[in-house]
Amino acid sequence: MLTAAACVTEVVAYGRSLTVVLAKLRQQSLPENAVRSQAIDLTYATLRRYSRGDVELSVLLDRPTAEDELRSLLRVALCWLEMHPERAHVGVDQAVEAAATLSAGRYRGFVNAILRRALRERGVLDQAIANDPEADWQYPRWWLERLQTDWPDNWQEIAAGGNRKPPMGLRVNRQATRVDDYVQQLSDAGIDIQPRLAAEGPDALLLVQPVPAEALPGFAQGLVAVQDIGAQQAARLLDVQPGMRVLDACAAPGGKAAHLLETAAIDLTAVESDADRCAGLARALDASRFPADRKVHVVCADAAETATPWAKHPFDAVLLDAPCSGSGVAGRHPDAKWLRRNDDVYALARTQKRLLKALWPLLKPGGRLLYGTCSVFALENQTQIANFLSQHPDARLESQTSLLPDARHDGFFYALLTKVPA
Repeated sequence: MLTAAACVTEVVAYGRSLTVVLAKLRQQSLPENAVRSQAIDLTYATLRRYSRGDVELSVLLDRPTAEDELRSLLRVALCWLEMHPERAHVGVDQAVEAAATLSAGRYRGFVNAILRRALRERGVLDQAIANDPEADWQYPRWWLERLQTDWPDNWQEIAAGGNRKPPMGLRVNRQATRVDDYVQQLSDAGIDIQPRLAAEGPDALLLVQPVPAEALPGFAQGLVAVQDIGAQQAARLLDVQPGMRVLDACAAPGGKAAHLLETAAIDLTAVESDADRCAGLARALDASRFPADRKVHVVCADAAETATPWAKHPFDAVLLDAPCSGSGVAGRHPDAKWLRRNDDVYALARTQKRLLKALWPLLKPGGRLLYGTCSVFALENQTQIANFLSQHPDARLESQTSLLPDARHDGFFYALLTKVPA
């Protein structure tokens, strides 16, 4: 609980990305009685229901507390009680023990009283949550309004999809093993998979229950990668062929680029603007991981700045995995719901437009550009593509795909465009 509360404080009080916070946590030495995986699960769960904690604390606290660590511990404890109602006494005891480490232990009695009151007044708290749309749906109001406007018939299902614990998809490297052989290896290791769906692609597998990546047979040897099934559709839709020059713009962390390289013998240029992410991208796309007939060039640059050597020669195919709100992957990145603002969506849409405009001239006549986001907001998706098509008569829309978050994959949008020869 204490470890989870510290992570929640980092995200909420200091605005740090949950991905960065958890990467730091995984490198730390924890006390013997701390279980890292449980702390991570509890952090995710607390952030998914963050607005519920707001409402509960507004009922339970006579006056607000300015102490971030205390508020975070209470949020985590309230989340734990909701997750484990049959073990409520254990949760209260552990929260009180955690409180003993804050401010020389002066909050132990306070935390005990608040949590026992929460157990007694569960009905009151549930009613308060039901009366507050942000708490009931576990999203900020502006986010809900966008969903309701963009998806009036099924916004509830989209919201629910973003609140569930995300599924664990695998991408089998068919350059290294046969998919059926790998399925047998999973079975031998006692790891169950969901029924396979042909529409999801020949490389895709979905686990019944997530497991640590290190527990997957052949993971260290590159037989398999962890990748959401929705993300795997990018390589399928772009459908690169041997000998093509391919550009992956905004390529970090490299999962889609690696999938392209596993699919065909291509000459790939992978561009990433962030220096730290670019270093990780270079490791992910190390040439030793792929057959010798593939070429890989990693470039640390702004993909919209194309007056540079990497953009001198045209490409047969372009993948633009555009920066976006992440509204389709809220289950995997619940901090986005509380760190993003409505204005950010407009700023991101401007960046997407800039990238599309800059990269289109790099595409050969007859070539294809796949525009993708992990967003469910129309401004970043359907509206963005409609505006682009209206301004580029040489662009033809081949397909447009909206994958909404569900039990099998996160939420993604893809638009496949062909450059019509003059």
